[in-house]
This record gives sequence, structure tokens and C-alpha cells, in this order.
Amino acid sequence: MLRFVVSLVVMLPLVVLAETLIVYPAPESPQDRRFDDLQELLRVALERTVDDFGPFRMEPMSDSMSSTRYARELEQGRFPNVIWTSTSVEREQALLPVRIPLRRGLLSYRIALINEAEQPRFSTIRSLSDLQELTFVQGIGWGDVEVYRANGIRVETSQYESQFRMVHARRVDMFPRGVGEVFAELEDRVKDLPGLAVERDLLLYYPWPYYLFVARGNDALAHRLETGLRRMITDGSFEEIFQRYHGADIARARLNERHIIRLRNPLLPPETPLEDPTLWFYPDGFKYEKD
Repeated sequence: MLRFVVSLVVMLPLVVLAETLIVYPAPESPQDRRFDDLQELLRVALERTVDDFGPFRMEPMSDSMSSTRYARELEQGRFPNVIWTSTSVEREQALLPVRIPLRRGLLSYRIALINEAEQPRFSTIRSLSDLQELTFVQGIGWGDVEVYRANGIRVETSQYESQFRMVHARRVDMFPRGVGEVFAELEDRVKDLPGLAVERDLLLYYPWPYYLFVARGNDALAHRLETGLRRMITDGSFEEIFQRYHGADIARARLNERHIIRLRNPLLPPETPLEDPTLWFYPDGFKYEKD
């Protein structure tokens, strides 16, 4: 009898889930730390789903590209096979979004890098019409360019590192950055660009969900990523990563003391889950207002 049982065990097929290779965007420069938290969110979401979907391996692209180029490569079924980027109606038609806002939508709140000598001028700005007298700079292919231009704001575009130099040299007036980006970016560059500073009085707000995207048709990977992220929200690890990377910057930014100017985001898809408060960060006293 024992021999028969052993024989049955030997004959049972072993189900081994194949390793999933995840290739994600590379940083744009050795100083580029903007996406360290997103790499960690991606890794932990995959770890939370190993029992369901199998092992994985993560590696960055060997070469850096613009966000537009990454999206195009993904749409064509090439690597990277996961990207993080802002959303739009057009992007969600081309790619498959995982509609959980990374960083809890913190990129909806922007404060600017400026030349410190310009601070008195910025302290007088109180309206969109005031902003329309300025020139912004943004990265090539960044979706924010369309948002600012839709609000009547002049925008120049350039490569990532050159934007800091343009602000420092006063070739442009301001470089709006996410709350979780601006202080680290300044600290990494102020030695070489003395006079570069974080603007003290303004806060720009427009809903700006930043999602993970995969190729259309890759529903299995999208399902795995959403499952992992939702488990992280439930077990608290999503919030822990958010606070660890951004809590100090949120406090340092003094969001509640700044004058807020709300901008319209015409790129926002109607499916955006703006009314689910569990997914979004709101500063104390901030009220979300539907357009």
C-alpha cells in the first residue's frame, strides 16, 4: 500500500509558475532619485503576489528614454513592460492603467524651483493671470506641459538636468516640481547652482494621477499589480512607504501656509477614481472641488 501511495506522488505533475521578468524605466541621470519610491512600490506589490502569480525578477532598462518614448515602446509590446507615468485620455486608450494613484496623488501639488533673487516677485502672485505672465520649464514629453498650456501659461521644454540650469540662469521663471521631489533635487544641485531655491509662498494644484501602466492585452500583469497594491493599502505598507519617502517633505513644504492656485487638467480621464478618499492625500483643511 505504501509503495502505491509513493508511486502516485511521483506521478503527480509539478506545477511550477514561470518567473515573470519586469523591466522598468531607468533613471535619467546618476543624480536622478525621483522614482526610488516607485521602484519599491513595484517590488513590494510583486512580492505580495508571489504565491498567486509566481516568482519575478526586476531590472531597469539599460538606456534612459523620455516618458513619451517609454510609453511608445510599451505600446509596441517592447521593453519596458511596466512604466510609471501620468495619465490622460489618450494614454489610457493606448495603454492599460492600474488605477491606483502612486504616492497617493501627491504630484497633484506643485511647488517651484526658482532663482532665489526672484522670490519678492513670486510673493506677489495670487492668481492664474499672474502665472500667465511667467515662463515655466518642463521636461520633454511631460504631460504637465499640456496642462500648463491649457491654462494659458507659457512653457519651454528641455532635458531633465538642463531645466535646473535654465532656472538658475533666469532663462525661465520657474520649474514646478512635486512636493516629494523638489527638496532632494535642490540639495543635489545647489552646490553647483548657488542661488537655486525652493519658492516659499505658492502651491499649484491640479489632479494628477500617476499610475503603473502595462501594454494593452497584458491583463494578467495588470491584475497582479493591482492585487499587490491593494494588499499593500490594506496591510499599511503602501502608507508606510509613502510616509517614509515623503512625510518629511510634506511637513517641510508647509502646504497649509501657501497660497493655492488651482489649475484645470483637461487630460483627466472620466474613470479617474477622484472620489475614493482612501486613495488620495489631502493636506489638512484642503477640500477637493470637482470641476
